[in-house]
Amino acid sequence: METIKLLRPKQWIKNSFLFIPLFFAGEISNFHKIFNVFGGFLAFSLIASSVYILNDYRDIEADKKHPTKCKRPLAAGTVSKKNAIIIFLLCLTIGFSLAYGLRLKFFFVLLLYFTLNIGYSFGLKNISILDVIIVAIGFVLRVKSGGVLGYISISEWLNLMVFLLSLIMAIAKRRDDVLLKINSGTEMRKVVKGYNLEFMNVALAMLSAITIMSYLLYSLSGEIIKQWSTHRLYYTCLFVIAGILRYLQITFVENRTGSPTGILYKDKFIQASIFLWILSFYFLIYYPEVKIFGE
Repeated sequence: METIKLLRPKQWIKNSFLFIPLFFAGEISNFHKIFNVFGGFLAFSLIASSVYILNDYRDIEADKKHPTKCKRPLAAGTVSKKNAIIIFLLCLTIGFSLAYGLRLKFFFVLLLYFTLNIGYSFGLKNISILDVIIVAIGFVLRVKSGGVLGYISISEWLNLMVFLLSLIMAIAKRRDDVLLKINSGTEMRKVVKGYNLEFMNVALAMLSAITIMSYLLYSLSGEIIKQWSTHRLYYTCLFVIAGILRYLQITFVENRTGSPTGILYKDKFIQASIFLWILSFYFLIYYPEVKIFGE
């Protein structure tokens, strides 16, 4: 049980971003491509787990002081360092072997993700602003991987919106670290020195506005309307705006954005917004002839 906990399987939901290109390309029912991307999902999950293990190994002492991270297997001492290294190497070997077998280009994208995170673990995470940008790039690489495995071209719009949304979540999570420092007087991360609440609040407001505007421009662009043969994609903005506002409410009012993944698993409003966005987008791009809202 503790070994599985070390892998952080709950975090694997992040790797579902690999399936996004299939959805936007209208290929979500293509079994062959889904099979390929699912293999990529497993490979990405194993490599991501190896990164988590490496981070936990290097942050044992810092995690012991953290109110929630102190429960992680290495910090709590429920998994030995030796066993953690063995599991790290197994994840690395199986993950890259699977990636190589799927497609060489995917192997190199995954290698880039791993290399970037090695740099993150060994010091880049202590450079403010760069730390959250690296996290956001990780999500863009997930989408890129899905495109590579599905032989789908990724649009600039998709890359931009994934990057912006990921940056919002990364900054909100870092804001939680700032709050921990204010409330406990203990600095959980070195990078917190480069942040304060005023900066985080302004950054979140700015990025949220840019993200919503980008999505509006995407849904109203002539290129997209022509691609999907519908001018109604802007209807889905309702759920995007609702989801972002809810996330900002959780951040500013409830002050509990320490785990974006935890929010996704537990918050019903966020879940409903995502579900309704997917459902509405699905009908609009897969069944454009169905006039749900009329002309």
